[in-house]
Amino acid sequence: MPTYVYRCDDVCDDFTQRHPMADIPDAASCPGCGRDARRVIGAPALGAGESSAMRLHDATRSTADSPAVVTNVPGRRRKTTPVSSNPLHRKLPRP
Repeated sequence: MPTYVYRCDDVCDDFTQRHPMADIPDAASCPGCGRDARRVIGAPALGAGESSAMRLHDATRSTADSPAVVTNVPGRRRKTTPVSSNPLHRKLPRP
């Protein structure tokens, strides 16, 4: 159910109520003074949540906005074969 914000004409604070979208009242009684308070148009709370799906969505969206840039080519590592100190190994063919 969506949450709607209502504002009282007096000095009371704004308050929220939840109503189904089919039955949205234009006015609600203020919990502070009991007078009618008008509904205030506000921004929708889209994408609010702490689920693992929302964290994944935020992480993939941030990589699309600001991808990690490589500043240089990674160096190649040469394969080094261990050198034996055994004199008999000197006669073996080398690769």
